[in-house]
Amino acid sequence: MAAAGVIGWAGALGSALWLALLALPWRPWSTAERLEPDRDEGQAADLSDIAVLIPARDEAQVIGATLDALAAQGTGLDVVVVDDQSLDGTGEVARARAPVRVVAGAGLPAGWTGKLWALEQGRRRIDRPLVLLLDADIALAPGMIAALRDKLRGDGLALVSVMASLRMTSGWERLLIPAFIYFFKLLYPFRLSNGTSRLVAAAAGGCVLIEAAMLERIGGFAALRYALIDDCALARAVKRAGGRTWIGLSRGAVSRRAYDRLGPIWDMVARTAYAQLGNSPLWLGACTAVMALAFWAPLAGALAGRGLLSAISAAGLAAMLASYQPVLAYYRRSPLWAPALPLIGTLYLAMTWASAVRHWRGAGAHWKGRRYAAGIAR
Repeated sequence: MAAAGVIGWAGALGSALWLALLALPWRPWSTAERLEPDRDEGQAADLSDIAVLIPARDEAQVIGATLDALAAQGTGLDVVVVDDQSLDGTGEVARARAPVRVVAGAGLPAGWTGKLWALEQGRRRIDRPLVLLLDADIALAPGMIAALRDKLRGDGLALVSVMASLRMTSGWERLLIPAFIYFFKLLYPFRLSNGTSRLVAAAAGGCVLIEAAMLERIGGFAALRYALIDDCALARAVKRAGGRTWIGLSRGAVSRRAYDRLGPIWDMVARTAYAQLGNSPLWLGACTAVMALAFWAPLAGALAGRGLLSAISAAGLAAMLASYQPVLAYYRRSPLWAPALPLIGTLYLAMTWASAVRHWRGAGAHWKGRRYAAGIAR
C-alpha cells in the first residue's frame, strides 16, 4: 500500500507537469510558427540583395544538391562556399557549380569553432545587405529564400531562421528525430523567442537570413567564436543589439544528412547537450529529476497507483501523448510513435549524461574531425 501510494503521488506530480505544459499560453508544443515557400513566386525572384554563406567541411556527398537547389531560387544570388580544409573534394564539387565562389578556408585559430571561423572568412568577402547562412546539407525548395526575405522585411526583423526538416527514413531517425525538434521547442519556445524579451532567444543555424548590418553591429562571428550552440548565441546577440528575431518550422528546407545508426545521433546530441545546461551539475541533476518524473512517473502511477491518483496519472499520460502529436502530424509521422516518448526521453537523457561525462573528462566536443576544449562553449 505504501509503495503504491508513493508511486501514485509521483505519477500525479509528473502528470501535473504535462497538464501544465498543455495549458501554457505560449504553447511550446505547437507547430503554429511555420514558414513555407511559394514555389511559383520564388522562382522569378530577384535575389541580388542576398549573399549565401555555406561553411563546408567534408561535405562532397551533399553539397551538390544544396547548390543545385539554390540555382532554382531566383536570380542574382551571390553564393560563397567556404571550403573548410576538406579532404573529400568538397571544393571541387562546389567549383563545378558556377557561378559559385569557393573560398579556401585558413587554419582554425585558437578559441574558434570551425563553423564560425568558416562563416567569418566568408563574411569578409561579401557586400550584400542580406546574408543567408546555410548548412552544406540543406536543400531549399524553390521560393524558400524569397519567403525568408518577405518574412524579414514584412515583420521588421533582423534575423529569420527555419528549422530544416531532418531525414526520417531509418528506424533510429523515425524514433529520435521528431523528438529532437519537439525537445528543442520545449527548451526554446518559439513564441517566446519570437517576442521582444531577451530572456529567450533561438535560431536554427542550418538556415538563417540576417541583415549584414546587424552582423557588423554585433561584431561579426568573432563575437560568438567560443559558442558550440552558435545559432542560439547568434539570436541572443541580435536581440541584445536591439534586433528582433523569428524562428519557425518549414518543409521548404530539407536536410540531406543521414543518421542511419544510433551513434551519429548520439554524437550530434552529446556534442552540445551539457552546454545547453550551462555545463552545470546542478542543472543536470534537475533535468534528470524532471525527466524521470515526467516520462516514467505517470506511466507507473497509471499502472500501479490507486483510485484518484491512478486516474490523474492516466490523464497526465494522455497529456504527454497529446503534446507530441502536433510535431508528429507536421512531419507526417504516425501518432503511434507517441507512446515511445518515455523510451525516447530516456535515450536523450542518456545522451545528455554522456555529454556531461565528456566535459568532466576534459574531452570537450568532437565534430568533423576536430576536438574543442571543454570550456569553449559559452
